[in-house]
Amino acid sequence: MTLAYRNLVLIHGLWDTPYVFSRLISYLCREELVIFAPHLPHDGGRRPLLDLAKELDRLIIKRFGCNTQVEILGFSMGGLIARTWLQKFDGAIRTRRYISVGCPQRGTFAAQFVPAFLFPGIADMKRGSDLIRELQHSSDLLKKIKCSSYFCRWDLMVIPGWQAVLPCGSQHRLPVLTHKDLILHPDSLKRLTNDILKC
Repeated sequence: MTLAYRNLVLIHGLWDTPYVFSRLISYLCREELVIFAPHLPHDGGRRPLLDLAKELDRLIIKRFGCNTQVEILGFSMGGLIARTWLQKFDGAIRTRRYISVGCPQRGTFAAQFVPAFLFPGIADMKRGSDLIRELQHSSDLLKKIKCSSYFCRWDLMVIPGWQAVLPCGSQHRLPVLTHKDLILHPDSLKRLTNDILKC
């Protein structure tokens, strides 16, 4: 009997590397799950998210080719990079599932006063930024994908935390206190693992 391989792409956030997913990967001990966690250097927030999504597109094509179906999980700013890829680089056509974890899907007040000419990548996460408005306007593309959003209410990176959700799909509040706990705390990892391993 041939195994049906599933391809999972993990996208890290600002000031992170793929290492942030090491605990999650240790939970995902399934041979048929092919995990790809590319490194996307953000240059401290100086790279616009559109550029990072373009780089993500190049890396996914290099790893899986142009037609292989994938699933994608984005943590923090990585969730917006993933969503930009889905909606602006035809990623939605080849994606089965999108999991957003602690991502400023509607922007965050934490980025509100960051100057765009210095840190365009951080400024892309402002509430009401051009990118956020564009993604909201074309969010119907996400309705063809199984989407889920995970957040913690008192997140100090995504403010307000309860708005770190996509405009479609299921929404789940995790019982953790900090932004990083969303991807590191055992309770979060168990919930995310259960979601990912669902067929």
